[in-house]
Amino acid sequence: MSERNDRPRSGRPHRGRPRGRDAGGRRRAAPTRARLLAVRVLERIERTRAYADLALHGALSRSDLPGPDRALATELVYGTLRWRGSLDYVLSQVLDRDLAKLEPVVLSILRTAAYQLVRTDRIPVSAAVDQAVRCTRAAGASRAAGLVNAVLRRLAEAREGLEWPDAASDPIGHLTHALSLPTWLAERWVEEFGIDEAVALAAASNAVPPRAVRANRRRTNADALLAALLPDHPGAHRARFAPDGVVLEQRGHPGSDPLFMSGQYTVQDEASQLVVELLDPQPGERVLDACAAPGAKTTAIAERVGDEGSVVALDRHPRRLGLVRRDARRLGVPCIETHERDASRPLGDLGLFDRVLVDAPCSGLGTLRRNPDARWRIQPRDVGRLAELQRAILRQAATVLRPGGTLVYSTCTVLPEENQEVVEAFLEASPGFRRAARASLPARLEALLDEQGSLRTLPHRHEMDGFFAARIERDPSAGPSDGATRGPSEESP
Repeated sequence: MSERNDRPRSGRPHRGRPRGRDAGGRRRAAPTRARLLAVRVLERIERTRAYADLALHGALSRSDLPGPDRALATELVYGTLRWRGSLDYVLSQVLDRDLAKLEPVVLSILRTAAYQLVRTDRIPVSAAVDQAVRCTRAAGASRAAGLVNAVLRRLAEAREGLEWPDAASDPIGHLTHALSLPTWLAERWVEEFGIDEAVALAAASNAVPPRAVRANRRRTNADALLAALLPDHPGAHRARFAPDGVVLEQRGHPGSDPLFMSGQYTVQDEASQLVVELLDPQPGERVLDACAAPGAKTTAIAERVGDEGSVVALDRHPRRLGLVRRDARRLGVPCIETHERDASRPLGDLGLFDRVLVDAPCSGLGTLRRNPDARWRIQPRDVGRLAELQRAILRQAATVLRPGGTLVYSTCTVLPEENQEVVEAFLEASPGFRRAARASLPARLEALLDEQGSLRTLPHRHEMDGFFAARIERDPSAGPSDGATRGPSEESP
């Protein structure tokens, strides 16, 4: 054994103030672990532009926090991200320096505490301020503890008299400061929807979303699932439009529910369920899901086509394809085969399909209730880049649709560049394709169709995520697509 390892474990005294003690030698109280975890997740998002759901899930999976603390950490992360714009507005009024010049961890601590002071009413002021100071020290930023304490005390005194820009006289200011949108998005929503509806959409985008689930029609139905869920979810009810949908109150975690683990249902927003309703896959058909992961729509398709049909699921990311395979096993739908593929590249070697779903990568601006970090991560330049990718995927996917087949193009955003403009550009350049006749679309979707027959849902109108979907058909008399070969469903008898 080396001489170094023979030394007492107490080690050499470090210089300065003893760790974990104040100037008088008293032990400092630590912050709650839930708050410190939330701050570290928010700091990572601020510093690296990490996805909030992945960063939070990773942090929680590595912790042993009990259920209530996990719920608190989750609320602090998502609430702070939802209201970041308005939190920065009020902090700037009580801070004597530019927020951008603060360390990311200090800024995250101030935002988290401001959320508790301004946007919640169940956390005492003294607790919010004290915990923020403790987090500052525990995060290694003790030098900023005095600043954090002073700023938050000023905010606590000023919060009752806070004034927000008026929606009528300053709509962009109201959307950015009161309703927490980035300026560019506030301007776009006013342009697209008008002031009143932009305000309603922004307000709905800050609400905690309902939790909708989809009954696995291979094992149950929506009525039976609702009856099984009601004892633990007394507020549960049938979805308004989705035939397999049940809406739950925000309580519990599906991952620990025996009904979920046994494959009785999948967590999926009602709008997302309606995309598959528009595609309308039939038993025995061969279907392509060109952008499949994480797989909620893929498994919904598989539940409909049955063991006699097949679903080919593509995604560029092998790890995300693993999520598709995992859910397929849980739900008991073995007819799914997965391929690591870039759907913007030629797909002709896959054969022809009866139906194709292009649930394209998009800005996600229709799901801000669920993914509040998207409003800060997405920049205006990203929208054009995504639209180019969407057009490329749609072109390639169309080449493997059989004559007479059906294709659905969908996104979870509300911007026209990613929605109707993509579809219109494709149809203009593809004479063998046309929009499906309105009369041929599922009758239950009628109230959600626009004048062109596209599915459109919005949080403030329909209490579901903002989605767009258009159903396109290929002329039955069209010849084989360039580069495509006949798939199993197209073989002659």
